[in-house]
Amino acid sequence: MNATQPPRGWPGVGAQLAGRLARLDLRGPRDVLLHLPLRYEDETRLTPIARLRPGFPAQVEGEVLGSEVVLRPRRQLVARIADDSGTLVARWLNFYPSQQKLLAPGGRVRLFGEARGGFFGLEMVHPRLRAVAPGEALPDALTPVYPTTAGVGQITLRKLVAQALQSEPLDELLPAAWLHRLGLPGFAEALHALHHPAPDADPFALEQREHPAWQRMKFEELLVQQLSLRRAWLARRAQAAVALPARALLTAALLESLPFRPTGAQARVGAEIAADLAAPHPMQRLLQGDVGSGKTLVAALAMLQAAENGWQAAMMAPTEILAEQHWKKLSAWLEPLGIGVAWLSGSRRKRAREAELARLASGEVLLAVGTHALIEDPVTLPRLALVVVDEQHRFGVRQRLALREKGEGGRRPHMLMMSATPIPRTLAMTHYADLDVSVLDELPPGRTPIRTRLVSDVRRDEVVARVRAACLEGRQAYWVCPLIEESEALQLQTAQDTFATLVEALPELRVGLVHGRLRNEEKSATMAAFSAGALDLLVATTVIEVGVDVPNASLMVIEHAERFGLAQLHQLRGRVGRGTAESVCILIYAQPLSQTGRERLKVIYENIDGFAIAREDLRIRGPGEFVGARQSGVPLLRYADLELDAGLAEPARELAEHLLAHDPAAANALMRRWLGGREALLRA
Repeated sequence: MNATQPPRGWPGVGAQLAGRLARLDLRGPRDVLLHLPLRYEDETRLTPIARLRPGFPAQVEGEVLGSEVVLRPRRQLVARIADDSGTLVARWLNFYPSQQKLLAPGGRVRLFGEARGGFFGLEMVHPRLRAVAPGEALPDALTPVYPTTAGVGQITLRKLVAQALQSEPLDELLPAAWLHRLGLPGFAEALHALHHPAPDADPFALEQREHPAWQRMKFEELLVQQLSLRRAWLARRAQAAVALPARALLTAALLESLPFRPTGAQARVGAEIAADLAAPHPMQRLLQGDVGSGKTLVAALAMLQAAENGWQAAMMAPTEILAEQHWKKLSAWLEPLGIGVAWLSGSRRKRAREAELARLASGEVLLAVGTHALIEDPVTLPRLALVVVDEQHRFGVRQRLALREKGEGGRRPHMLMMSATPIPRTLAMTHYADLDVSVLDELPPGRTPIRTRLVSDVRRDEVVARVRAACLEGRQAYWVCPLIEESEALQLQTAQDTFATLVEALPELRVGLVHGRLRNEEKSATMAAFSAGALDLLVATTVIEVGVDVPNASLMVIEHAERFGLAQLHQLRGRVGRGTAESVCILIYAQPLSQTGRERLKVIYENIDGFAIAREDLRIRGPGEFVGARQSGVPLLRYADLELDAGLAEPARELAEHLLAHDPAAANALMRRWLGGREALLRA
């Protein structure tokens, strides 16, 4: 069923319940089968009331001595239950008339919950309640507890699971040889083991998701993700693109004109991209490299290859400052070779903008750099053959696709996405399996390592003195204001207050201010003054996070560093260390630090390597947050954990390729089982 249609019922499920189940993404019996337990509870034994231990879940059975609704301190249902060993108070703050009926004096009930010390002795708050007959048998296995939503109880979910296990085909779709090689149980066996654990099942292995049945389901989930992404990759290979063979004349001239030699990594990655561009199907490549590894030169060489063949290339960047930096750099490199570069941003004056649009529409200008203004309708690029997206994770799926759709005549442009947030290998393999990945793993020579210092905010005056000393020695410095997520206005106010405070404290220095609310001409003028050395200290919000390149700046101060993410701290730190002078990044933090804040600052203090920082970031934040899955179009894995289950990712990728080549029917059946009609999510 299409996920956008209003939910219809299925046998045993009416439209109203179907609507509630849809909130759990359960749209039919097949989805219910794969709705696996969150945890398990042990209802196989009874604990005498006298032996209950506070803080530990347990099940008791006893006679109801009495129950009443009391109104103080707030309305609640209170009951007293007794067995041969003692008495227990149970209370419910939210309750239904049906529960009151079950608690009629003389009734026999079972309660499951955590005991705690109360005013009248031991009590359970909101225990699970069930009426039982005297001598009624206990379950012989652990009881599954499922993720749920308002209006869908555990009993309903267990009943639906039992029906689905009876009615749905539990076909084995994985080759027996692979199951044997990986030591995994069959599909039907794994499902029964998870929904109805055997009496002798290991509770710890089930709880920790280390049981072979869990391993099987996690492997199949990873396999389906690989199949889907790999199919997207193959579908792109079947599309037509303009072949852009390497002509080498202008490329050689550009390399000859540079005041430095490209690194070995730049040469290697440049060759990979040049080969992709020469092919008649669209390139879809992710170029990742740490801060300062030279991605812009690689992008320039790719854009030049399009221009040498008479075709257009466009580069899109997320911020005005970064787009302008790219435009200036590309213009300086390429205009001496006779290649014009248009610059498009929302802030350009109407006449200048219209002139640029006309030059691009006529094909007179082959290269364009801009912000998301590039994807707005009036921009016509009739000969677009290459799209470069910098800091690609900052753009939503639709924005990236909109630029790609500018290609005309049924041809897809080649696409190069760049990121300075390195992606750990397992994550790249599972979330970017539909892309080819190139890595710039070498920094240009002459870069000095940046030293990182952690300083409590009570020593702010010492930091101000350090800035004064560095600037009076002829160096320049950045002072980055804290990130205040709740309020952009508050963030702006903080930047302005910090600027005023530092101007007063450092009268001998020339201090500039740049933030997101400034008009773009003002931002550009301030940045140009700082680049030219006309300002000593630049007070800024995170608008300077990427793309700012001032070799003489050797000191970075970040206030309230504990509020920033690791990727942001690493990016901001990378604004210094671009020249030959020793560079320092000072992270000012406020006490008390949260556990996460402490972890982040420890990681950034101990590591300068972006990949090591990315691995730690993945560990702290989890894969969904790390890749921005909410806007990337990649569905989050429900059961597999990319850190804990890294060993399953490689065989899942291998088996995906094997099935697509040798058993496409099994591949399709696996996709239907897990994705239903939702595979379109992966098409971006």
